Amino acid sequence: MTLSDSSLQQSRAALRADLRRARRSISSAERARCARRVTLFADRTGLLHPALRIGLYLSLPEELDTGALLALARRRGCRIYLPRIDAARESRSMQFVGYGTRVRHNRFGIPEPRGAALASARLLDVLFIPLVGFDRRGNRLGMGGGYYDRALAFTLASAPGARPLLVGLAYALQQLDRIERAAHDVPLDMVITERSVVHCGRVRTLR
Repeated sequence: MTLSDSSLQQSRAALRADLRRARRSISSAERARCARRVTLFADRTGLLHPALRIGLYLSLPEELDTGALLALARRRGCRIYLPRIDAARESRSMQFVGYGTRVRHNRFGIPEPRGAALASARLLDVLFIPLVGFDRRGNRLGMGGGYYDRALAFTLASAPGARPLLVGLAYALQQLDRIERAAHDVPLDMVITERSVVHCGRVRTLR
């Protein structure tokens, strides 16, 4: 049975609160260990080839730390892009800026680059995406702003080779049995946790 829009929003809000609480309870030592493991899995999965255009976010304190993954991608020679949301509150759009520019915190406290040269997600080969919860089908529960879903809406009608590989990063405790999918949700191709690489049922290769 499909939930109504209001029921779905309420259910997601409750899940989001529970999962964020669990995520915040992880110790600093365990966070560091998990970040190293996720970075190792990403490298072994072949997502950090030289010259690939990689989209990678700067993590918040409660999120899985992307610092080690960013450093390794740079050493591998990847071309790295960081997300930036539109400053206009009504826009809710997201684009990407090449790594290396100065960073500032936006109105949500999220670190993002200040550079002027913007790129679309369509230009990326791999996009690493933050999440609050996920299931094995690739359904993702985010923070609720919808920025990634809007930026990636084109992928719902794109051929596999004409869009970036979508990779969620998470702690294993963020995995759920099932997330009810909304019409606008963009599913992931895989999720990497400190325990495993979860392939989400759609065969994808890097273009």
